[in-house]
Amino acid sequence: MDQKENHSTMTVNTEKNKVNRPQIEEAIRMLLEAVGEDPNREGLIDTPKRVAKMYEEVFEGLHIDPKEYFKTVFNEDHEELVFVKDIPFYSMCEHHLIPFYGKAHVAYLPKNGKVTGLSKLARAVETTARRPQLQERITSTVADGIMEMLAPHGAMVIVEAEHMCMTMRGVKKPGAMTVTTAARGVFEHDAVRRNEVLALMKMN
Repeated sequence: MDQKENHSTMTVNTEKNKVNRPQIEEAIRMLLEAVGEDPNREGLIDTPKRVAKMYEEVFEGLHIDPKEYFKTVFNEDHEELVFVKDIPFYSMCEHHLIPFYGKAHVAYLPKNGKVTGLSKLARAVETTARRPQLQERITSTVADGIMEMLAPHGAMVIVEAEHMCMTMRGVKKPGAMTVTTAARGVFEHDAVRRNEVLALMKMN
């Protein structure tokens, strides 16, 4: 796209948020002891440090508002569908602190030529996912953020994910996929527009 810029200052803090690593390390040691393990044996001696470092990364979206990514906008002579599909993401189920992962598909219909960078859609998904989460909340948060910041004719977000809490525990159904959708604006009541997104999602 030819970018005739009319963008606001980007204020997203992309630095990793500082977490209390010593507190996490102590909690992991206690957890290992509680399940009957020896946190001082060779294979586990550095596990608390590894977990603390990992949590700092997988929860780095906790204090970033994903709407901030949509402050960068461009004025383009384009009011047709914008669709980014197959955005990979990884998140952590807030009920069991077990991962779930999959793909997000994000679409919006610009209004008055107001568009954002394609990478911002992926960043918003990633940031929303990097915290203790629910799949339903990821879906609605991204859709609502687009509507609030870009004011398009409509937005639609579809998320497909496999939840390890269904794979490794409970019902133990590996391969089961959960699909959530959020339709806003024109996509709520226009079946033709909605089906256009669904058809594009299925294309290889």
